[in-house]
Amino acid sequence: MKTLLDLDNWPRKEHFHFFKQFEEPFFGATVEIDCTNAYNKSKALGVSFFIYYLHKTLVSVNANEAFRYRISEDRIYICDRVDASATIGREDGTFGFSLLHYDPDFDRFTEIALQEIERIQSTTGLFTRTFESDNVIHFSAIPWLNFTSLSHARSYTFPDSCPKISFGKMTVSENGKRTMPMSIHVHHGLLDGLHLGQFIDYFQEIMNQ
Repeated sequence: MKTLLDLDNWPRKEHFHFFKQFEEPFFGATVEIDCTNAYNKSKALGVSFFIYYLHKTLVSVNANEAFRYRISEDRIYICDRVDASATIGREDGTFGFSLLHYDPDFDRFTEIALQEIERIQSTTGLFTRTFESDNVIHFSAIPWLNFTSLSHARSYTFPDSCPKISFGKMTVSENGKRTMPMSIHVHHGLLDGLHLGQFIDYFQEIMNQ
């Protein structure tokens, strides 16, 4: 479900009309995330670290209204719930686009994620199902690279306002601290640096729990 944003009374109305004209309206940042506690928690629970931090990402996305904004025909809609379209790798080196429905309950989300990952890994091709809505984030993990910046392949003629979130290689320091890079790209007509900072701060907070 989506709710129409009252654009005329929105403080960022002028910002939206300005940035939506750009050929490339997305901007992004790469930050280092402390994942020590989150990694240890996932191992204590006996669950996939990938699923664990993907769930924390979706918790953060759904808690931040600006990350639930989507553009459709020059209107802004607020999604009631945002899911993840995550790239899932296969043994042959290819990947497929998945659809992982968000559930605030981690155990239920884990079941959903495991079923979808198994489905993707037992199929071939890039698109294995139909996406009927844009209430998703585009999510990817690049565990082979400890990157400091990241760009995305994009078609500028294709209307897109979904945030794109990627994680890189986890590294461990001599004192046992675990970190990994997190890249976030968002539509500047919908979000500013303030919203990006609020999102990252909250994500780090719940990763530390």
